[in-house]
Amino acid sequence: MNEVEDKVLNTIQKYNMIQANDKIVLGVSGGPDSLFMLYILNKLKEQLKFEIVVAHINHMIREEANSEENFVKEICRKIDIEFYSKRIDVEKYANNNKIGLEEAGRKIRYEFFEEILEKTNSNKIAIAHNKVETIIMHLLRGSGISGLQGIEPIKDNKIIRPIIEIERAEIEQCCEKNKLEPRIDKSNFENKYTRNKIRNIVIPYIKQEFNPNIIDTITRLSEIITEENQYLIKQTEQTYQEVLIEEKENQIILKLKEFNKLETVIKNRMILYTITRLRGSSTGIEKIHIEDIIKLCQNNIGNKYLVPNKGLKVLIKDKKIHFIKNFTK
Repeated sequence: MNEVEDKVLNTIQKYNMIQANDKIVLGVSGGPDSLFMLYILNKLKEQLKFEIVVAHINHMIREEANSEENFVKEICRKIDIEFYSKRIDVEKYANNNKIGLEEAGRKIRYEFFEEILEKTNSNKIAIAHNKVETIIMHLLRGSGISGLQGIEPIKDNKIIRPIIEIERAEIEQCCEKNKLEPRIDKSNFENKYTRNKIRNIVIPYIKQEFNPNIIDTITRLSEIITEENQYLIKQTEQTYQEVLIEEKENQIILKLKEFNKLETVIKNRMILYTITRLRGSSTGIEKIHIEDIIKLCQNNIGNKYLVPNKGLKVLIKDKKIHFIKNFTK
């Protein structure tokens, strides 16, 4: 095995991504990243004793879409890998559902991968993602700790990203060396998309002017943040049990006095954690809402309440914090 194959194997082993007898659906577009992933996993499958199948979405956006679908299909035929494809007009889907093109493409891809997972009795889905570009995107958007973790190498023990620690330059070199001839999406060179600007302008500039090892630096930062975030998650879950009075389907009640004694960082997380347990998600709860809830708890005067989000009420009553959903005014 060469150096880049060793790196992928190390990533798989470090995160315990693949076990013997796994059957994995690979999302393969025909571009450098996904073709590289297919090439490497096909080489490792005998050693690690797993199976692979390939799923390809034809977005019907560009005129090359059909030839890209046939290209991936032909590769799979040559290496004797099951191939599944689906043609869907992503632009039409995005317009009908009033969502962005990138979001529509992502939604369609993951739904199709899940469909093939069920159809083939597979148990994992492999995605060809690059961590560093995602971290920089999150940083530019003002993300918190969770965004600076980048994307998880493995999620829900089902979605795996085996090439997450490989640089784009290494991928391109491997494709060239092994004559993989990936199909290049011309829009990857158009710097109107944030990810393309980061890949084509920001990372090369930082490498040249500031730090040639910026990829390794950001990867290390991400690993440190991930470890610290995992610790804070455990602390939050433990503290929640300590201040919990009652948890019902439509209401969670916490001890006010004990909550007010907590450090601000845990208070912030406690509020989001409690709302997520109550509603299944903290979507729509922003920093200002969290700050207002903390102030409400500190004031502790009479029956005061806030409605930070539609269908959520935070009420201070009898020295308790009531998080209530589906309330009637």
